[in-house]
This record gives sequence, C-alpha cells and structure tokens, in this order.
Amino acid sequence: MVTAADPGDTRTSVWLAPGHTAPARRRTEAPSGLDRDRITGATVRLLDAEGLARFSMRRLAAGLGVTAMSLYWYVDTRHDLLELALDRALGELPLSRTTAPAEPPAPVHEGWAGRLRSLACGYRRLLAEHPWVAPLTAAYPNIGPHARAFDSALQRVLDATGLAGGRRTGAHLAVSQFLHGCGGAARRAPDGDFVLALDVLIAGIEAQAAARPARPARPARPRT
Repeated sequence: MVTAADPGDTRTSVWLAPGHTAPARRRTEAPSGLDRDRITGATVRLLDAEGLARFSMRRLAAGLGVTAMSLYWYVDTRHDLLELALDRALGELPLSRTTAPAEPPAPVHEGWAGRLRSLACGYRRLLAEHPWVAPLTAAYPNIGPHARAFDSALQRVLDATGLAGGRRTGAHLAVSQFLHGCGGAARRAPDGDFVLALDVLIAGIEAQAAARPARPARPARPRT
C-alpha cells in the first residue's frame, strides 16, 4: 500500500525524467496493444473502483489482460504510475472560470472571489470523485502538467486581488493549505461547513487586500 508516509525510498519524480518518457528498453520487445496513456487511464479506473489500499500492479495487469511485468515496459515503478494517475485526475479540474490567458475574462461581477470559489469547489468535487487523490497529493510532488496548470490558475486569481509581497505569499499559502492540506477533511465536510470555511478564507484575503501597508517609521531627527 502506498500512503502519504510511504512515497518510496529515494526516487526521482516521473515528471523529472528526461522527456517524461517510458523506460528506455527495446521497443520491439514491448507488448502490443499497450501504451502509457492506456495504462494510466486504467490505473485511474482501478483506483476509483477499489481504492488506493487495494491497488497493485497485478490487479492492474489483470484488468488489462496482460502480465504484471508487461507494465514495466512503460513505467519503472508503481510510484511512477501513481504519479501519472494523480496528474490525470487533476486534469479533470474545470479551470476555464479562472481566466486562462487564451480565454475571455470572467464577468466583472464575478471577480476574483467568485473565481476562487469555483476553483475551490471544483477541487472539492474532484476529491469526492477520486478519494485517492488526497493521499497521493501528500505523498508525491505535484509537478505534472495538470498540477502546474492548476497552480497557474490559482496564481491568476491571486494576481487579481492586488496583493503583493508577504501578503500575497501568505494568501497563496492559506489557499494552498485549505485546498491541499485539509485534503480529505475538505471532501468529507458538510456543504455548509465547507462554504463557511471558504467564506472566512475569502474574507481574510479581502481584508488583507483592503488594508494599506504600514508606512516605515521615519528616523528620529538628531538633536541640535
């Protein structure tokens, strides 16, 4: 079983491998009918159906109708495969309302607070649909393409608040902890509690955005 405390011994993220490619083995010997994309999709479906505790390469291979060793033509370890599945799930997040550069801006009345609500609620739905995502985000670095797209969306929302410096850093940390740190708690919380917690978070950011930075104290004039 892979848990947040068991991401594997010393290892390199699959996303840091050169070109994010499959293991460099002789492709002529690779099993026909398989590819990394198909294996990743099957991993997501197996995790949804049976959960992280029951996941194994043997179960995955059986569902694909191949031997477990066949999978290692495309990934070096099961940890690599779980990282791929995590990012595949994060790709389901609806990010259009967070105003990506290539898209039209969100309605003026919605503002950054509305876009942050959309982002937070979308992430909560993702955790409900894929309960295994929360422990994997704690176990592995979130540096895949969809994870980075999610963080970019959050950065654009925070850009719209007008915060800068330490206030901006604090707001980013608070939102990240709210979404990632509470993980399963956010998924299991009743709707009313989740909305209230989100309201408090947004109100705090609004207060910081409205507050004027303190002016530095003027040095005392020397007495003549």
